[in-house]
Amino acid sequence: MNYKLSLSERWFEWLNMAGLLLLGLATLYPFLYVLTISLSSPADIHSLGLHIVPWNPTFTAYAKVLVNPQLYTAYANTIVRTVLGVSCVLLFTSLTAYPLARKSFPGRSLIMKLFVFSMLFNGGLIPTYLLVKQLGLLNSIWSLVLPGAVTAFNVIVMRNFFEAIPSEITESAKIDGAGDLYAFVKIIVPLSAPVLAVVGLWAAVGHWNAWFDAMIYINAPDKQVLQLFLRHSVIDPNTNLGQEYALIDSQDITPENLKSAIIMIVSLPILLVYPYIQRFFVKGILMGSVKG
Repeated sequence: MNYKLSLSERWFEWLNMAGLLLLGLATLYPFLYVLTISLSSPADIHSLGLHIVPWNPTFTAYAKVLVNPQLYTAYANTIVRTVLGVSCVLLFTSLTAYPLARKSFPGRSLIMKLFVFSMLFNGGLIPTYLLVKQLGLLNSIWSLVLPGAVTAFNVIVMRNFFEAIPSEITESAKIDGAGDLYAFVKIIVPLSAPVLAVVGLWAAVGHWNAWFDAMIYINAPDKQVLQLFLRHSVIDPNTNLGQEYALIDSQDITPENLKSAIIMIVSLPILLVYPYIQRFFVKGILMGSVKG
């Protein structure tokens, strides 16, 4: 049965589409602006008007940035941090959420209340720093990975998803002789791909964009992460790249070119990963956010 929209409903849909289009353009423009500046010539940068398409594209800024050895060191550190961080988040969060999803687990109500309490109250920055220091994690990659390996929000989302999986599936596996660990690894984890993808992408984006904890816990220059390299390059004029600004020929390249090129190089990998996992978002968030 086809339902014909009324005039007011069509107007409502058109206004919705127009609003979403404007919102999308407002979100996309800063990205296009930075990309255009990174590819533009100095004359085009200093010209008036909107910068959306580079009129005389040049890759001089990218060539200048890509010869900096600190960029590759920061890239390697960030990739290691992201891989370890996502692995720890998925492993520890799933192992925490699965028992809490079982109604027979003793004390699960109290534990969940403690998790919710931790979302509202925490020790703060100084106690966290002292704890990391006493554990001997300073100046180590583990100081960036372990403190955020388990968060209350991720546990709640994943627990709700596990609760939505019919218990008859695991019960039938146990009748066939499977243990809890075997049922979790062979049955629950494959069925939980949507929520694992969502939580994993959240963790990946968080670790890739994080810089504040690295600034606090990491002192060695050879262990700095990519976002900290970006911060120093864009803000701090005392870095190697910042000191090279004075040697740049303003006819070929400007500091704005370099800063925009660094931003694009830092942001591009996570932007390329997002579309492949976005298809899991609707199912993963919907089933993980509604209590089963």
